[in-house]
Amino acid sequence: MTTSLTIQQAAAATGLPVHTLRYYERIGLIDAVPRQDNSHRRYREEDILWIEFLLKMRSTGLPVKQMLRYAELRRLGNHQESVSERKAMLEQHTLSLEVRLAELQGNLHVMYKKIAMYAAMEADFKSQPE
Repeated sequence: MTTSLTIQQAAAATGLPVHTLRYYERIGLIDAVPRQDNSHRRYREEDILWIEFLLKMRSTGLPVKQMLRYAELRRLGNHQESVSERKAMLEQHTLSLEVRLAELQGNLHVMYKKIAMYAAMEADFKSQPE
């Protein structure tokens, strides 16, 4: 990666629209992005890595309110309270993901059973004389 990216390049790198990057910065999910003399944003590698982590949290269903709290704690730095609360947030979210994953696996098992049932019925139809 280059030393810094324009907002268009950051959008391409993260898959987020430009307006979403600006929105995330405005609401505090992303720290203020450094700007050039011409006031254009220049995203650093650490900005992109943070955005990618935000996308993971979002895609797993973490509410924006909790993402904002996590971002706030991150900005406070790596001290005991901040680290412990961030860890606890991730542990709690991970547990909810595990429950959801188990439910999905159970649902998937039911789907496979139904598919097998229909495959057997189709085989019966094919073996019957017309």
